[in-house]
Amino acid sequence: MRENFTVGTRGSHLARTQTTGAAEALSAASGLQPVLEVIRTEGDVTTGSLASLGGTGVFASALRAAVMDSRVDLAVHSLKDLPSAQPAGLEIVSVPARVDVRDALCARDGLRLSELPAGARVGTGSPRRVAQLKAVRPDLDIVDIRGNVQTRLARVPGLEQHDDHAPAAVGSPRGDLDAVVLACAGLDRIGYDWAITERLAPTVMMPAPGQGALAVECRPETAAAGDTLAAALADYDDAVTRLQVTAERSLLERLEAGCAAPIGALARVERGQEPGSELATGGGRLVLDAVVASLDGGRLLREHAGVDLPAVRVRLEDGTADAETLDLARDLGIRVAEALLAGGADLFPDT
Repeated sequence: MRENFTVGTRGSHLARTQTTGAAEALSAASGLQPVLEVIRTEGDVTTGSLASLGGTGVFASALRAAVMDSRVDLAVHSLKDLPSAQPAGLEIVSVPARVDVRDALCARDGLRLSELPAGARVGTGSPRRVAQLKAVRPDLDIVDIRGNVQTRLARVPGLEQHDDHAPAAVGSPRGDLDAVVLACAGLDRIGYDWAITERLAPTVMMPAPGQGALAVECRPETAAAGDTLAAALADYDDAVTRLQVTAERSLLERLEAGCAAPIGALARVERGQEPGSELATGGGRLVLDAVVASLDGGRLLREHAGVDLPAVRVRLEDGTADAETLDLARDLGIRVAEALLAGGADLFPDT
């Protein structure tokens, strides 16, 4: 009889914190003991911009290989780091409840985005953030940066002491930028919310598809084993979050863009409040907003659409997938992507 389960994680403080939280939740539900195994990924040890390394999917490949090779049972990812196409032999079995989806400005002297002086140097490794920053503040000097949370924060004056000398950021400057932009979710998870000087509204900076959500990935036979771990994985899947990210990632896949492309998408589930209304009896409406931007921020295309859901769920009572509802979410993502393409998104460079 199984007594434990193994979980692969990257070695960064954020990755280990995220993985530990997920592993502890699954342990509590299954009665099994988690064993964490640190997997070194190319993105953790290779210098250079994310775009030059092939996008944020570079962080996931080694973890996925460890699952497929049965070195570990599960891997926990930041969902926004996963390429949109799901490889054969792996299944995203759980998407737990999402946390703050917004991007975070971490600036010197407590400055907000509107308060940064002209010519201020702002660091980010994300083309999506670059494009949207340039759209609202074309007078900023955007600097490409790499490294984990601590390495990036150390480039802001007053936060230099947080540099942890990660291998991928050897020789990285300190205190040379006015601000950096990171994800609120990661900062909140490791208790670094104090570094956030502004949580950027999605109307200013649309998040990446899947931002703020985790993904637990395993082999299909693990999910279908019928044991306490499989049951815990199914229970750990949050229906609202799963529907949101299904629409967002469907859009991303239809646009055939890598995770580092300048595309933002954010879905939400709206429930009816009027007693006796159809939405108040278990249904809802899934709404998707998306933006595609030119890398220089000069052009932005926005689209918005929604679909009524017969039920806000992703599993039927027998535990099998609710294919009808999930297909509605996927179709919504495709529909919004098609509208963006019809508006000329395919003519934008780097999309």
